[in-house]
Amino acid sequence: MPGAADPLERPWRTGYYKSPVAGPVWLGLTNLRGDGQADRKNHGGRDKAVLGYAASHYPDWRAELEMPELAYGAFGENFTITFLDEGNVCLGDVYALGAARLEVSQPRQPCQNITRRWRRPGLMERVRDSGRHGWYLRVLVEGEVEAGQPFELLERPCPEWSIARVFKAMRRRSQDRQEAARLARVAALSESWRQTLGKS
Repeated sequence: MPGAADPLERPWRTGYYKSPVAGPVWLGLTNLRGDGQADRKNHGGRDKAVLGYAASHYPDWRAELEMPELAYGAFGENFTITFLDEGNVCLGDVYALGAARLEVSQPRQPCQNITRRWRRPGLMERVRDSGRHGWYLRVLVEGEVEAGQPFELLERPCPEWSIARVFKAMRRRSQDRQEAARLARVAALSESWRQTLGKS
């Protein structure tokens, strides 16, 4: 539309900007202490308390985006995690992190905040289509956590439901209703994704 403002130029409220924190931080049922969540409908709440992202994705993004300085936290994650990614993290996984216990609840559905943060048109779609999107976790047990602590796998009730498979099932829910129905029956799945699958 002639005269319409560039969407990337419009003011916006977000909790997307993340930076490393030194020392222990309290992880509550809905977020890390001090972590703002501007859009509680699409980000945050019990099922999406924190976002995990694979450290192994950063070399690829730095090369593809020609941004060698791209630092951990660039994709809005609360935890940048080594040795884990969408292929080896499963829905319902329970991890120990410091004194806290967390459960994987769903993949992250990339939104336009990624594009707006880095002012790269099409970046949201690139993150989505690359499969390098991250995953949300709910907090089962609150406690202090600290950078550098390992994510220790305690339980894996659904080894067949990798985050990569869950994301694919959601994207193809209209084409493969049986797979969508199977996913909807997984107890650990977030309520918002279960409702979306129920509408397909």
